[in-house]
Order: sequence, then C-alpha cells, then structure tokens
Amino acid sequence: MAKRVALITGGMGGLGETISTKMADAGYTVVVTYSPSNTTAQKWTADMKARGYSFHAYPADVGDYDSCAACIDKISREVGPVDILVNNAGITRDMTFKKMTKADWDAVIRTNLDSCFNMTKQVCDGMVDRAWGRVINVSSVNGSKGAFGQTNYSAAKAGMHGFTKALSLEVARKGVTVNTISPGYIGTKMVTAIPKEILDSKILPQIPVGRLGKPEEIAGLIIYLCSEEAAFVNGANIAINGGQHMQ
Repeated sequence: MAKRVALITGGMGGLGETISTKMADAGYTVVVTYSPSNTTAQKWTADMKARGYSFHAYPADVGDYDSCAACIDKISREVGPVDILVNNAGITRDMTFKKMTKADWDAVIRTNLDSCFNMTKQVCDGMVDRAWGRVINVSSVNGSKGAFGQTNYSAAKAGMHGFTKALSLEVARKGVTVNTISPGYIGTKMVTAIPKEILDSKILPQIPVGRLGKPEEIAGLIIYLCSEEAAFVNGANIAINGGQHMQ
C-alpha cells in the first residue's frame, strides 16, 4: 500500500516543523505549505534534507481560495491525493479591542479561519470518494477560554471548532474524521521568546503541570488522530494544555 499523503499548512513554523518531522518518522509522505512571502523556504527544505527529511514544499496563501486551489491541484498531480490535512497555519495580531483595526481583525480571521475552508474544500471530496481521510484543525486554548488582547485570534480559533463539529457530521459515514486540537502554551520559539520574568510570573503559574508543552507532544496527538485506532474520534476538541483550562 502506498504511503498516505499528509499535508501540513504552515509546516515550516516552530510547531509545524515538529509536526512535519514526526509525521515523516511515522511513515507518512509529508507535504508542507509556506507563505509565498517566505524567503527562507528553500533553505529550510535543504536543511531538512540534510537531516534526512525529503519534504515536498509548496507556496500557498492559505487565506486566498484560488491560491489554495492551485496549490492542491499541483500537489495532487506531483505527489498524490491528500489523505490527511493538518490546518496548522496561523498568525497573531494581539492588542486590545480598543486599539484593534479592521485590518488587524481581517488578517487573523483570514489566515486562521478562512484557511480552514479554503484548504479543506480542496481535499474533502477526494477523501469522501476514497472512503478515508483525516482533517485536523489546530486551534488554541484561547479559542476555548478567551484571552485578553486576542478578540480576533480567540474568535478565529473558536470558529475552527464550530467548523469541525459541523463538517464531521457530514462526512462521518464516509470514513473521514474531522477533529480539533487545542494546545496551550507550547515551547516554540515564539513562546520561549517571551521574557523569562513574564513566563515565570504570569504564564507558568496558570499551568498545573508547571511547564510549557513540548511540540513533540502536540505532534504525538496528531499522529494518534491520523491512526486507524482513532477512527471513532470525530467532531472532538481535544485540549492539550497541561490542565490550564478544562472543558
């Protein structure tokens, strides 16, 4: 049987890179998307190859429907049909609602929420036709509990799970599962760049296990959701936040 093809949007980012490498280790053919404005994509691909990972990498503006359609068409022709989609791409534009502009709102909704429709729309029918597929939407603890200065981000991440619940009902009998995972604070470059005094005084005290999550722990959950053993998990929002927020 041919290897299943897994597509990770934003696969070159801190968390995305770990998801990509761990999925390759698990035996999947891994395809990553990156922003067309990313000038380091070629270097990243070369660096990964030096580490033993031959990833397929394609530019896509995940917030633009036509860009996503063109990207998936090319992937389907050059690599094969997508069996697993991990909607991981995301951005932040954090500020209080008072200071937030329409552009700040639109950018986050477009990249974090519109992207779920734009990418899933291209691959879902194929998954249904082949009677197997996995869609995994990477949300956030802040989509479940809210966060000061993140009305745009929290709205987008909460919207991802509404999308998950509705779509999972439509494709459940077709061998396709759709699930959300909601990570808490993970030890990526973005989070570890937060000043240590802020981490120690504001963030870690909120986390009962007393530490940041590891990117490998998020990747491990995704790999489980891709497995045959997870076929009965559908329409779920799995919290992976060290106990910071319990639903």
